[in-house]
Amino acid sequence: MTHIQTRNASVSALPRLWLRQPLGQGNVLAFVLVVVLALLVLPPLLVLLRISFTEFHAGFREGGFTFQHYVGLIQSNTLFRSTVNSVLFAALSTVISLIFGGILAWLVERTDVRFKPLAFLTSVVSMGTPYILYVTGWLFLLGKAGPLNRTWFELTGSPANLFEVNSLAGMVLVEGFLWSPLVFLLLSATFRAANAEMEEAARMSGASVADTILRVSFQLARPAIVALALFVFIRNLEAFEVPALVGIPGNVSVLTTEIYRGMKHMPPDIGFVSAYAMVMVAVIAILLHYYGKLSDRAERFASITGKGFRPRPFRLGRLRWLGGGIILFNFFIVLVLPLGAIFWMSVLPFVQPIRPSAFRAITWENYQRVLTDSYYWGLAGNTLIVAGTVATLVVALTFLTGWVVARRKRGARIIDQLVTVPLVFPGLVLGIAMLQLALRAPVPIYGTLWIIILGFIIRYVPYGMRYSFSGVLQIHTELEQAAAVSGANTREMLFKVVAPLLVPALASGWIFVFLIATKEMSMPLLLAGAQSQTIPVAMFELWTSGQSGEVAALGLIWAAAMTVLSASFYALTRQASAATFGK
Repeated sequence: MTHIQTRNASVSALPRLWLRQPLGQGNVLAFVLVVVLALLVLPPLLVLLRISFTEFHAGFREGGFTFQHYVGLIQSNTLFRSTVNSVLFAALSTVISLIFGGILAWLVERTDVRFKPLAFLTSVVSMGTPYILYVTGWLFLLGKAGPLNRTWFELTGSPANLFEVNSLAGMVLVEGFLWSPLVFLLLSATFRAANAEMEEAARMSGASVADTILRVSFQLARPAIVALALFVFIRNLEAFEVPALVGIPGNVSVLTTEIYRGMKHMPPDIGFVSAYAMVMVAVIAILLHYYGKLSDRAERFASITGKGFRPRPFRLGRLRWLGGGIILFNFFIVLVLPLGAIFWMSVLPFVQPIRPSAFRAITWENYQRVLTDSYYWGLAGNTLIVAGTVATLVVALTFLTGWVVARRKRGARIIDQLVTVPLVFPGLVLGIAMLQLALRAPVPIYGTLWIIILGFIIRYVPYGMRYSFSGVLQIHTELEQAAAVSGANTREMLFKVVAPLLVPALASGWIFVFLIATKEMSMPLLLAGAQSQTIPVAMFELWTSGQSGEVAALGLIWAAAMTVLSASFYALTRQASAATFGK
């Protein structure tokens, strides 16, 4: 994923591009990659588009071409209401994420503030925690039995909640906290590379701390912040876990929950749902187009530094205690509170307020059931198979595509465009497309792990491309040229020269894809069968059936296992990298 942008690329122009000159070394590989990517990413888009214009009769018999689904969508009052709610939800959640994550990133990377390791610990643990588990923790904290509303009831005796979590405000708050760790990690790189001399010059010129932050630090990072804000807004727009768990009980509808309800309605209105999905695809495609432009313009705000540049920390002086307090507050709000609530639910037979009398009901039966029931071991096995297979295949595919695009081989532009196509698909929308493809497939893959794996590969190819492309750019072409002069062909050069040098980048990409595949719920929720459920899908069904204790116990065990597994894999890859580079 070199630049996230949407271009009107025509695959029909592919033969003309290849016929302009004879095939050379590496061009056959590029041609094969174009074919493979086209077969992966184009069918879901085409099937959604076709179904949205297809008339359906009783028994799901297909009729002729029609605009009726879009006409009904426009005439329906649900589109306007859900669109307004989606925009408000996405925009306000983005603001909260940027405030929490942005301030934290600047404090950690640019100042001498205390407790910096807590910020990274918060982000790493949050990245390994399933979204649904995090959401259930906040549902308890802000719910009727939670400490906030319970304290309000004890003080006032009012049966009304002080804060209603099943509302648009509750959705915004939970989603904002959910994305703040990732915002922190992404903005940390921006502030880490900032030239401290500009901040020091501002302070020597008499600028206050606030003026230096607002007029220098954040101005230099403004393009990256705006681009990240648009990216987070897009991801909030396509979010499903928070709208489903928080919004649906409060009758707050957004675009993704309307699509989900349409699929769960009996009989499902496939044409209407596909039209709804195409509207989301079009909106996200437009937003991604502007995100690409913002990312391209970020270079204008780069600061020139020396080769041995090391940014010096900004001295906060008397405000250092305030910065440390902000880090502790973030650690408490984003990590300690939700995980503490989840642990409390996991040791109780049913949800109870935190009070002395509830301690007598503490039990470890939920953990015992999760660890001994073969059903949960089967869920863990399914999830590991899906995530491991997807991460491996995505890294293998993007290793080749990243090299072709970075080295500007013939067909690189088409490959780059095809890789960005899945970005326009929200997980739920891609799930609908994959569902239709599975039902029409010549082999029975619906309800199996294979259709989930295929859908995840399509969804995560752009993310794997980001790691491999960036890694290839760090390798000088002279190494490849030396291998070619020594008689190595393309395959030998790729696997004996490029691949060993890419181990750190590919390992990072593998870990990232693996973790998000273990957390994804929206797509498997539509594609999983009785024997192919994953951990997030099972947690969603357990929560909706009222088994909150087992959800909490399962989630905590799974989050701990993923953290240990990721740390172990990271350590092994570091050793492999040290062996490769001799250090």
